[in-house]
Amino acid sequence: MATLPSTGESGRIITLDIIRGVAVMGIFSVNVIAFAMIEAAYFNPAVYGGSTGPNFAVWATNMVLIDGKMRSLFSMLFGASMLLVIERAEASGRPAWLVHARRMLVLLGFGLIHYYFIWFGDILTLYAVCGLVVFLFRNLSIERQVALGAAFMVGHMLLFTGFLIDGYHTDVAAHAPNAPQAAIDSWNAGFGSFAPDAQTIADDRAIHLGTYLDYVRYRLSEWTDIFPTTIAFIPDTIGLMLLGMAGYRSGFLTGEWSNKAYRRVAVISLSIGFVGGAGVVGYDVWSGFSVLGSIAAFVVVATPFITVMAFGYAAKIILLTRRFGPLAQRIAATGRCAFSNYLGTSIVASLIFYGWGLGYYGSLSRWQAWCLVPLVWVGMLLWSKPWLERFHYGPLEWAWRSLARGKMQPMRKTRATPATA
Repeated sequence: MATLPSTGESGRIITLDIIRGVAVMGIFSVNVIAFAMIEAAYFNPAVYGGSTGPNFAVWATNMVLIDGKMRSLFSMLFGASMLLVIERAEASGRPAWLVHARRMLVLLGFGLIHYYFIWFGDILTLYAVCGLVVFLFRNLSIERQVALGAAFMVGHMLLFTGFLIDGYHTDVAAHAPNAPQAAIDSWNAGFGSFAPDAQTIADDRAIHLGTYLDYVRYRLSEWTDIFPTTIAFIPDTIGLMLLGMAGYRSGFLTGEWSNKAYRRVAVISLSIGFVGGAGVVGYDVWSGFSVLGSIAAFVVVATPFITVMAFGYAAKIILLTRRFGPLAQRIAATGRCAFSNYLGTSIVASLIFYGWGLGYYGSLSRWQAWCLVPLVWVGMLLWSKPWLERFHYGPLEWAWRSLARGKMQPMRKTRATPATA
């Protein structure tokens, strides 16, 4: 079994690829529910998909161990990789701001296509917008990047606290005796959507089980929805990207720390994160899955626990893959093809759950829908490594690189011809 090399093909940092591979696999573990049933069921299992027995176990396990943590890892890795690209552009004498801006603008294009034509849960648009901002802080010291990242995350918590306070007043007004219809409509259009009635659930199923053209027409008719959902998570995502930059520059995310240091981080961070996640689950159950309370617990109270746990996962992943065995090699390849794997899972899931595919949307329980996850994981691990043995990049990575550079990049690897006598 080989020892993990510090860099691989084209100077890639293998540790970053491995962590990214775990993150993109973990993200699908929670995203699959948003593909399979109404969006509100993602946070509130009492809404749809089952909240007892194995359905509750799937929700609680994801909430404690996965939800938010893998997205945080993915965001931190994006910040680290972004800084790596910027540094290499500067070292080669290219204008770093132009290289970076073109990459982000192309990514924005992919994100908008994903959002309007495939799935509403796109994260690429958010990354492109935040990436343009984070560029401004690339030269800060590690300490200042950490401090500023933490400040942005506190800003995220305060922003959502403001939303929730406003939501509380709307809730009171909408459920008061003889409440005016305007107050009821305001609640239903906002936080009330997390507790939809039977008609709303039926309408949602009809949209997702109709034809593809009808689905796209609906998505385009609601085109402004992308703005509030993107803006709301900008502070948190910028904060995570800055922490990722600091993690890269400090050597933490590149595997340069000692095993003892990584073990300490893993034990402390995972323990803290587990307690926080278990607390969120416990509160949600105790409150009867209160709409405002559940969102406050996960988006505000749990934010520092989620971030700390993400660092713990990074440390644990690095420790477990120090010996670069066959599984670690496949995970690294999955991480190198993370863009293709991320969008690929959206295409696969939409074809399984939506009306233009197999049409399972809204017809499976939570645990039944989650059964797709290990199959998709296996698919990622099986295709990524053989593909990269033949090609320089994943298919969408190649498209991103080619469009950002304004010319077709070499794709297929050339094989050395055997010497003749």
